[in-house]
Amino acid sequence: MVSRVRLFVEHPLAAGARLPLERAQAHYLFNVMRLGEGAEIAVFDGRSGEWTARVAEAGKRAGVLECLSQSAPQRDPPDVWLLFAPVKKARTDFIVEKAVEIGARRLVPVQTGFTNAERIRRDRLQAHAVEAAEQCGATHVPEVADLVPLPRLLDDWPEGRALLYADEAQAGRSSPLAGLLARDDAREGGGAPPPAALLIGPEGGLSDAERARLAALPFAQPLALGPRILRADTAAVAALTLWQATCGDWR
Repeated sequence: MVSRVRLFVEHPLAAGARLPLERAQAHYLFNVMRLGEGAEIAVFDGRSGEWTARVAEAGKRAGVLECLSQSAPQRDPPDVWLLFAPVKKARTDFIVEKAVEIGARRLVPVQTGFTNAERIRRDRLQAHAVEAAEQCGATHVPEVADLVPLPRLLDDWPEGRALLYADEAQAGRSSPLAGLLARDDAREGGGAPPPAALLIGPEGGLSDAERARLAALPFAQPLALGPRILRADTAAVAALTLWQATCGDWR
């Protein structure tokens, strides 16, 4: 019987492939979960779906898995990015975790005028993304990008990607996500939604200058998230949930 344990691995997956474990992975499997040789777990590499693997070698600080067979296909989320201004440490971790669970293709921390955090630990946030994918059954692990100033991000904006920015000034107005995206012709034929990004500002909201610049961009639209002003971490969850329910893979 396959264990419920799921593990993200960096090595390509294929029948018969041997997967060396990192020290932390070996500690988790053999000391925390008390697994031994012959135990079966689920593994994924973010590209090849989910596979069943057997513990071939088990040690206190190392081990090897043997890849057996694919148990689930690769399932990538729709091409939606979450852009967010980092907030307090635990709440930024929450944003990353929930974005993986709800389904974001890429996570981009942005530096805005009112952003409190001047730097982030990208490696730590990426590790949180991996842990969230392991826990929620995802086969895709979104990249967590380096912190980028909002003006630079907008200067280099990719062609063809819509930007929806949550604006607390829109609270209570009738501009729900469904009204902005339900008209997309791509959904009429059951195709994938067009590339998009959702921008969530910091605790102090976007500055007047930032809102003015966004309002002038042809690819950007303001987004209302209901009649009440939400905290930044709540807004990230609400925006992704609405997008997925409206035109993503929750439909």
